[in-house]
Amino acid sequence: MSDKIIENNQVTIMGEIVSTFTFSHEVFGEGFYMVDVSVRRLSNSVDTIPVMISERLIDVEQDYRGEFLMVSGQFRSYNRHDEQKNRLVLSVFAREVSFIEEELDGAKTNNILLDGYICKLPIYRKTPLGREIADLLLAVNRPYGKSDYIPCICWGRNARFASAFEVGEHVQVLGRIQSREYVKKLSETETEKRTAYEVSVSKLECLDE
Repeated sequence: MSDKIIENNQVTIMGEIVSTFTFSHEVFGEGFYMVDVSVRRLSNSVDTIPVMISERLIDVEQDYRGEFLMVSGQFRSYNRHDEQKNRLVLSVFAREVSFIEEELDGAKTNNILLDGYICKLPIYRKTPLGREIADLLLAVNRPYGKSDYIPCICWGRNARFASAFEVGEHVQVLGRIQSREYVKKLSETETEKRTAYEVSVSKLECLDE
């Protein structure tokens, strides 16, 4: 993997570790582990964000629950085969981690910049109260011909602007990662609570103009 910091996908989150480490996978003898970090919003609600960390960055044998961590890295996706379908799984891939004394104010705890390409026509809609929303799916390139597919959600003026995007347009977004719980219907009698992750967009720019 390239050590070059990729400019088109940059994430910084700060929050409280709320899980132990679970093994994810190994690459060339290096183990990668998942841990959940609870990140406070300005509204004082929280987003619980999965972070993938190399065992070389942190002692994965320790239980750090209750401690505060700052993570810099990228927002990554991969497809997991599940019930004969593909599920898009998203997590923050940590490049640097450091422990911090305490939680900082919500404005600084969760920032993401993505530079990528629209890979699906935007879905524009209005809530029952008339609030405008647009859903985007952004393909963000990384080395070796791979891409991450990142769902983004825009509001208000940004939603109106985004609704006109065509597939293949080059855009840059600034925002924050948010988690959202929903109930998935598995059968007539079974449901499952799941969590979706997306980027809530605060600034949006089309780079093709």
